[in-house]
Order: sequence, then structure tokens, then C-alpha cells
Amino acid sequence: MSSLEVGIVGLPNVGKSTLFNALTAAKAEAANYPFCTIEPNVGIVAVPDERLETLRKFIQSKELIPASVRIVDIAGIVRGASEGEGLGNKFLSHIREVDAILHVVRCFKLDDVVHVEGSVDPIRDIETIDTELMLADLQMLEPAVEKAKKLLKGDKELAPKIAVMERFLEALKAGKAARSVTLTDPVELKHAKALSLITAKKVLYIANVGENDPLGETGEAKRVREYAAKEGSRVLAVCSKLESELAELDEASRQELLESMGMKEPALAALAREAYALLGLQSYFTAGPKEIRAWTIHVGTAAPQAAAVIHTDFEKQFIRAEVYGVDDLVQHKSEANLRAAGKLRVEGKTYVFRDGDVAHFLVGA
Repeated sequence: MSSLEVGIVGLPNVGKSTLFNALTAAKAEAANYPFCTIEPNVGIVAVPDERLETLRKFIQSKELIPASVRIVDIAGIVRGASEGEGLGNKFLSHIREVDAILHVVRCFKLDDVVHVEGSVDPIRDIETIDTELMLADLQMLEPAVEKAKKLLKGDKELAPKIAVMERFLEALKAGKAARSVTLTDPVELKHAKALSLITAKKVLYIANVGENDPLGETGEAKRVREYAAKEGSRVLAVCSKLESELAELDEASRQELLESMGMKEPALAALAREAYALLGLQSYFTAGPKEIRAWTIHVGTAAPQAAAVIHTDFEKQFIRAEVYGVDDLVQHKSEANLRAAGKLRVEGKTYVFRDGDVAHFLVGA
């Protein structure tokens, strides 16, 4: 499958680059001034999955290979970006190219890290970014609608596309993101995807909190949760400063610090999983003596297309798949016992893979 990317956006000095560096285990210090990143940096981040270790308890293997997600660090957007402020047009084009958005908002107060707006107010910051993104979509969509209407006389098939464009245009003019428009018809969804509107992309809000509230249970982070709940978006609290420190430690020291903060794992582990899910992705596994591997597929992928992720020829050569769940293996202790108990299912071309399936494929020559 083609690589999908999730982009980190936000105002300058909200902690985006610190977060990105921690995610990708980069050691560079983030500069304390706007526009420290001009070209977007891309990192490939492993998606932690405890099911890999569970599988290795019952299937001896040399290597565990987790799924991964591509993260793009996009430079800070400022008020007026849609009009070209702060190299805004360039940065907005980078956002248009990603498939989903991690919107970092600052929820910590620190005197030596200047806020571009002069004070900490995450809701104002969210609305600033949203306004710039909606204006950018409007600037692209309005002339596109006018052009399509002129072409309509000679191409009646444009009518459904124009109808979708006008629904988005109405929402944007009312100050609502394109993702607020509900589409269910496959033709409408196809036209919507082709438009590549920034505000149609799914968003996960990252509340960048202080070390005194690493779980984001109070204060400004609570306000972000309330705001996101109204639009049906999710929120993850991350202390980018703490995560940077954790990334530098050995495993024993890391666990000690996590326990002292009341955390089970680094927040970045949850962030990688949330980003993966935000892109509509899930994993299935193959397991053998050489490797136990998580393969990335879209939710709703059928068996032949799932097999094609391993090798493109497997799709047309697909015959059947033998499938079981990780929990089934835990219960029966081995694949031989699974087979004897009738828990190793034989699935054909119409089978839709579930998250966490373990599969063996039979393909023809």
C-alpha cells in the first residue's frame, strides 16, 4: 500500500519540533523562535504493539518487526498564513499533502519560551489555526466552483462534483471545517477526496502539557478536551519536555521516571498508535522462525489485498488464508493445537481482515 503521512501542525513555539524530535529519537535542540523548520522533516515512527511479544512467547522467532507511521513536522503557522504571512503558502501546501493532522496546542506556561500571541490560550490558538486552514480551503474552492460551473454546460457529469463542492463551500463560509460535512455516498466521497481540502482531514489534538500535569487532567488541557468533544475529535496529553528526557534514558531509568510520574508508558507510544488509527490503519501479523511482523492495511481490507502488502503478486495468485487471533494462540499455546481444536480458520477472497489477525497465505504460481 502507498505510504500515508500524518502532519504535525500548530503555532510557533508550542513544542511541535520538540515532540517530533522525541518521536523520532532525534537529538537536535529545537530553536526557540518561529519558523525554525522551513522544509518539512519526515520521520518514520514504530507503532508499539505488545501483541508482537505475546506471539513470540509461543512462536520462537529471531526478529520482531512492528508497523510504522510516517510523521511530518510542518513549520509553525501564524495568523495571516492564508495570506502568505510567515511563508504561509508554502507551509499550507505541506499540510495539504498529508493524510491526517496532529494539531499541537500549548497548555504549559514557561517564561523563557515566548508564545507568539503573547499568552497561553489553547482554544484561541486552535481557532487561529482553524481559521487559517479554512481560509486556505476557501481560496482554493471558490474559483474551482466557478470554473466547474462554466464547464457544466458541456459536461453534465460535473453536476455531482459541483454539488459536493458547494456543500463544502457553504460550511466553510459559515466558519465550519470541511470535515463537519457528512458524506456517505461513494460517488460523493470520491469527489471529496479528490478536492484534498485541508479541513476535511481528520485531526488529533495534542495537548502539550507541563511536567506538573503529565496526564493533562486539569487546567488548559481540560479545556482542549471539552472543545474537541464538541466536534467529535480526540485529544492526547503529551509533555514534550518529559518525553524528550525519556527518549534519552536507558530502559531501567525510563521505567523509574515513568512510575514516579504515574505513567505506564511514554505518551509517545500512545501517540504513535493514535496516529496510526487516525489514518484508518490496522495491523495483521505473520509469524515464523525468521520474523514476527506487523503488516499495515486499511481498515476494511479484504484478504487478497492484505496479502498484496507482503508481495504484489500475492493478490492475483491468492487462493486462501489460514487465520487465527492472538488470544486463540494464548489459549491453545501452539499453532498445532489451534489446528487440532479447529481454531485455525480457512478464509477465502471475500474475507475482510480484522485488526490483530495472524495469517498464513496460500498462493498459486
